[in-house]
Amino acid sequence: MMPKQVKCQIIDHQQLGPLYFRLTLASEYISTTAKPGQFVNVRVSDGFDPLLRRPLSIHRVNRTEKTFQLLYEVVGTGTDLLSQKRKGEELDILGPLGNSFDLSQVKDSAILVGGGMGVAPLLFLAEELKGKNLQILIGASSNNCLVCLDDFKQITDKVQISTDDGSCDKKCFVPELLKPLTAHSSQPIPTFACGPKGMLKVISKITTAQVSMEARMACGIGTCLGCVIKTKSGYKKVCKDGPVFDSKEIEWQI
Repeated sequence: MMPKQVKCQIIDHQQLGPLYFRLTLASEYISTTAKPGQFVNVRVSDGFDPLLRRPLSIHRVNRTEKTFQLLYEVVGTGTDLLSQKRKGEELDILGPLGNSFDLSQVKDSAILVGGGMGVAPLLFLAEELKGKNLQILIGASSNNCLVCLDDFKQITDKVQISTDDGSCDKKCFVPELLKPLTAHSSQPIPTFACGPKGMLKVISKITTAQVSMEARMACGIGTCLGCVIKTKSGYKKVCKDGPVFDSKEIEWQI
């Protein structure tokens, strides 16, 4: 389906932590056409500051209520302006954009790995795979940076958590939780991941995974070439060819 520019009313806007927010927006088109892994481009101001839209992963959809959710962290002017939006206001949104996770390879089991705000697109994915044998691995720098744990635990009881500082559960980087799950498997388990590039690079050395890449974007539709990454088959645009790629196809340059 082609992306559309739509006006979406804010149904709810929750603050989940000091810098973390979850938006619930009404849109029949986006809620019924979006697939896990896709994103939208959000206009956060009616003026020209900031000029560019902000790309945000589609966090969750409710096809019955015709709503979708966005999970984001306040990291700059754009997301700070977004955090000030209130219930009842409208946002100008372009989407859904990009490709999506390929779920056809999932038969019985799957592993989802999220680092930091990389959990954003994984809840949508987990809900689409509900009923499968899911292992969900979530990592963050500290306990204060963990969000949506209860949502994931409602889908599966196989949720493991790691923090860099050891403030919650295991003290390690989240790829360390992945190693034992893949080491003793006779067949590759479909693995999906989103998070910092360094984390995704490590995961690519452990197993083949579908990874959702993060990149700075301007247009979001493949025109400006501002979000290209190097792959084994040449340069690809994260916004149009991605954001989901085969981890083995990426030329990791970090």
